Amino acid sequence: MKHFMDEEFLLDTQTARELYHGVAEKQPIMDYHCHVSPKEIAENRSFANLTQLWLEGDHYKWRLMRACGVPERLITGDAPDQEKFRAWAATLERAVGNPIYHWSHLELRKYFGYQGYLNGDTAEEVWNLCNDKLQHDPKLTVRGLIEQSNVAMVGTTDDPIDSLEWHKKIKEDPTIKVVVAPSFRPDKVLNIRKEGFADYIHKLEEVVGRKFACANCVVSALEERLEFFVEMGCRASDHGLDYIPFAETNAEKATAAFKKAMAGETLTKEEGDEYTTYLLLKLGALYKKHNVVMQMHYSCLRNVNDKMYRKLGPDTGFDMIAVTDCSATISSLLSALTKEDACPKVILYSLNPADFDMLGTILGAFQDDEIPGKIQLGSAWWFCDTDDGMYQQMKTLARLGLLGNFIGMLTDSRSFLSYTRHELFRRLMCNLIGNWVENGQYPNDEKSLKKIVEGISYYNAKRYFNL
Repeated sequence: MKHFMDEEFLLDTQTARELYHGVAEKQPIMDYHCHVSPKEIAENRSFANLTQLWLEGDHYKWRLMRACGVPERLITGDAPDQEKFRAWAATLERAVGNPIYHWSHLELRKYFGYQGYLNGDTAEEVWNLCNDKLQHDPKLTVRGLIEQSNVAMVGTTDDPIDSLEWHKKIKEDPTIKVVVAPSFRPDKVLNIRKEGFADYIHKLEEVVGRKFACANCVVSALEERLEFFVEMGCRASDHGLDYIPFAETNAEKATAAFKKAMAGETLTKEEGDEYTTYLLLKLGALYKKHNVVMQMHYSCLRNVNDKMYRKLGPDTGFDMIAVTDCSATISSLLSALTKEDACPKVILYSLNPADFDMLGTILGAFQDDEIPGKIQLGSAWWFCDTDDGMYQQMKTLARLGLLGNFIGMLTDSRSFLSYTRHELFRRLMCNLIGNWVENGQYPNDEKSLKKIVEGISYYNAKRYFNL
């Protein structure tokens, strides 16, 4: 019987162990998509206790606590931090088979040196040990965590109207060695049929100092903001869409929909798609012009529990996988951009793993000689971020494309402890490749294997995001 999460955790073969410990483990981290706070990096936030560092804003953990019957007061409410931590520890004990169990123990080991198991009985021991280290160890501030994790780049997620003041402070601080790149996330401009669209457009108007009379006015404002983001080091955009639309459209149709929405009128799905498609096409061309990666996340049904959404707001753990068919629309969008020589580097993420094969075949239809793996199948995202999900995503890419050109993992997290997700991914990646070698499906060619594993761990993303 194997020991719990030992040095060879998830590494089933000798080849896997050699690839992980000899190659993958020491590579820097390109965390090109996450939701950490640039303000906390600039100010080098320290944490009073483990609850602040571990449970604050972590809807993954909140969902498990609710599944365990924990009262909301001990999750997002006003209970003392230590009570919240005890509730989490008792929950984690039951999470056998859940990746959060592994993430949590990797974090305890890497950052706090705790080799035991967290459960209801050990909660007090872990609380005291970790809090003592948080008070006295400078490596457990935000910047300390980034540095000891060997992070080369952090790609934050930022609204077009953001002043990027904290990114400016980071750029001007010579003591910050990691690249902290803002990412352009214009969801609120594209989601024309959602509540608050007109209010947001007015905020964008204030930022650029002019009123918008048409869809191209919006595009012009977004271009102005994108250019500012690029000046501040932006390397990627990000689009969080319920589904990726494509409709026959033009400036007149998009403007008609825009004016209707600004007047407070209800749009049909077709009208909304005409507007959103128009903006996606214009933005895609702008991303190509400025060498910005276009990330598109879709197939998530958000805030499905209306009562709790009204009480706690978005990103609090009430989202689910959606079933959408975007095969024709994604291919049509990429085709339209390619036809105009305006297709940027694109990463496609679906929250529904049933889409992996479809996306894997779309990639091959739109690659070109601009960069290896220009169109990417995004890493296993959110609910897919499990052992099975990561294996499925990598196997799909290997079957239908080139795994060796994959840009690898991201945290998609709000926590500065989440860099251990890269360790978990790299162990699984080395195990997958190691098994293929030992099964005789790929030669035991040390030079080629090293190049593949280094690439997926770090160098492919480094090239892709122009670090």
